[in-house]
Amino acid sequence: MSEQVRLQKYLAEQGVASRRAAETLITAGRVAVNGKIVTQLGTKIDPASDQVFLDGEIISGGERQRYILLHKPAGYICSVHDERGRRTVLDLLEGVPERIYPVGRLDYDTSGLLLLTNDGALAYKLQHPSHQVDKTYLAEVTGRPEEAALGKLR
Repeated sequence: MSEQVRLQKYLAEQGVASRRAAETLITAGRVAVNGKIVTQLGTKIDPASDQVFLDGEIISGGERQRYILLHKPAGYICSVHDERGRRTVLDLLEGVPERIYPVGRLDYDTSGLLLLTNDGALAYKLQHPSHQVDKTYLAEVTGRPEEAALGKLR
């Protein structure tokens, strides 16, 4: 499970400002988490999964950026942790010192190519609907689906 940290501490660790100055930025309404303005001091975030913005610009971590392409097998979830104890895609990796997280999702019972990274700016650009990044899926079916079923899939 990823460790939650106070927002002002995260901003200070990323070199944005001192903790005290970060508190001023937060209370002034200049900081957003996952697209929502935060003004409450002490708000906790998960640096591995939350997107933090200052004046509309995403805050990137100061650590080395890591990009991993993984062929996700069926039977794993695309998450950093699972409350129900199921295996996650992070269980497939060893020796990665950076905190990384999956970009996007593949269903538990499916397999396919998955990007894992700690590059929040790239993850945001790939996932947010406003960037309209096309994704392609290949599905194998038994028999020949009727046009109505294909319409639902589309």
